[in-house]
Amino acid sequence: MRHYYDAVIVGSGLAGLSCAISLRKAGLRIVVMTKESEINETNTLYAQGGIIASRDDDSAELLRSDLLRAGSGYNNLEAVDFFVKNGPPLVFDFLVNEVGIQFSKSEEGKIDYTEEAAHSKRRIVHYEDHTGDKIEDSLISYAKKQGVEFLTDYTAIDLITNNHHSRDPQEVYREREVFGVYALNNTRNETETFFAERVILATGGTGSLYYHSTNPVSSTGDGTSMAYRAGADIINAEFVQFHPTSLFHKDIKRFLISESLRGEGGRLKDHEGQEFMREYSEMGDLAPRDVVSRAVYDRICKTGKEYMLLDIANYYKGTKPLEKRFSKIYATCLKGGIDITKESIPITPAAHYFCGGIKADIFGRTSLKNLYAIGEVSCTGLHGANRLASASLLEGLLWGKSSSGDIVKNRRTIKKQRFDNIPDWEKPPAAEVFDPLLIDQDMQAIRLTMWNYAGIIRTVKGLRRAESDLEYYSHRILRFYKSAEITKQIIELRNSVVSSQLIVAAALKNRKSVGCHFIRE
Repeated sequence: MRHYYDAVIVGSGLAGLSCAISLRKAGLRIVVMTKESEINETNTLYAQGGIIASRDDDSAELLRSDLLRAGSGYNNLEAVDFFVKNGPPLVFDFLVNEVGIQFSKSEEGKIDYTEEAAHSKRRIVHYEDHTGDKIEDSLISYAKKQGVEFLTDYTAIDLITNNHHSRDPQEVYREREVFGVYALNNTRNETETFFAERVILATGGTGSLYYHSTNPVSSTGDGTSMAYRAGADIINAEFVQFHPTSLFHKDIKRFLISESLRGEGGRLKDHEGQEFMREYSEMGDLAPRDVVSRAVYDRICKTGKEYMLLDIANYYKGTKPLEKRFSKIYATCLKGGIDITKESIPITPAAHYFCGGIKADIFGRTSLKNLYAIGEVSCTGLHGANRLASASLLEGLLWGKSSSGDIVKNRRTIKKQRFDNIPDWEKPPAAEVFDPLLIDQDMQAIRLTMWNYAGIIRTVKGLRRAESDLEYYSHRILRFYKSAEITKQIIELRNSVVSSQLIVAAALKNRKSVGCHFIRE
């Protein structure tokens, strides 16, 4: 089956939805594709803390300073300046005034700005600790009203490029262009061809490459891997941010304990009840995430414990009741037998955010013609070597809007004859069906390799071990991929090993510890 669109957006988080809404309102025929059964199953859904927004006593210069300090000065100054000028006002102009989202307010009826680590101002708006799902679900509802078309259970396989896929030999001599996406219809197990004059990757991050992660299982580096295979530039892949406080629980996995708890007074403690963050940073519990993650990890290693503790019960300084201000965390922990109003929360660091990705400019344009990358899958250089807390949602919003503006302004038509020269996806003859347990075993092996050797604290020896192990996995995975009956799980496995290799290669190349890339010789 062949489809034709003005634009195909892969990914249905904040970045993809913001882009889709703007393109649809401009009259373009678009589709938003997600490999999940539910449109809202994205990284955005799980964001708790909040989103940076404008306020009267803040300034672009102050936010710029905080971004550069958190990013260790590794940031792209053009992206930072674009972000601090254009990002914060969008929260009210678009999310509040257009979409109709009402963020949490104080008892006086004013916006309840909260604080997170490495910010010099309380500039983060939130919806209790449900910020992500509030934004996600509101945007989906608004997008449907604008007539945005959604396809669930469609897994993108590969980007279509003229050089690689066309039957016309003349395309080999032309500039590489992206013509669309091959995708798997998960429910029918059939491949379909989606042609488009623009493809926007908004596929999220790579957290699921690691054994401990706050990301949903689906965060397997799909967009990064697809773009790399198509020839796009990937940069800053060594910068994987680990969140210092994910819930450590035998039954509840991948649950984030928001940094806002520390912004509202929470303290990190060891099993003897001793606070320890002042030993690692003069900023204490509000040090940047990379510093706190290494501190918690170091304390775990030194004490031989599996986790540390976060005490909010004895230090909460918010005005609303703790169980109301952090209702999602309260309810989730309570299900696991932990009452955060009375006892400390067991926590461990976990892979959280990919600061690297597909190289993109301030309009989301990549090194490949017709291909855009926005949100976590992209790397504009905004975050430098370490992301400032609550900058990611605003990044997705801003680049969703800026990329759509560029696409509308520079509309172009690809001749249908060029599309007609592209064949549909070809299945291998006598395709083999592989045991899902074998695929799961390989995925677990990749996650353990990345956690042990390319994680919070790295060594050259460990990274070389990871490089060797991943090369072995890659050889086997790519070999059976070519002969397999294609499934969502096999696509994710291929993407996982490719993205893992990109991270390890970048980490080995950069021998200097900076930001969330900490390496020992």
